[in-house]
Amino acid sequence: MTGRGDLTDEEWACLKPLLPVSNGRCGRWRDHRQVINGVLHRVRTGVQWRDLPERFGPWKTVHKRHLQ
Repeated sequence: MTGRGDLTDEEWACLKPLLPVSNGRCGRWRDHRQVINGVLHRVRTGVQWRDLPERFGPWKTVHKRHLQ
């Protein structure tokens, strides 16, 4: 499910090659697009991390990746 303000397919196509790929040894990355959309939602709305909608995955994951 996508929401208003999420990355477009064109934006995602430009950004995707710049992101790390899981090597299978250190665990699996949560879907990059989902997490980035969560960060963008938080920045855009000012919502508290704990109040991120569930569609972005666990708020702690989104917050942690934002800090990296």
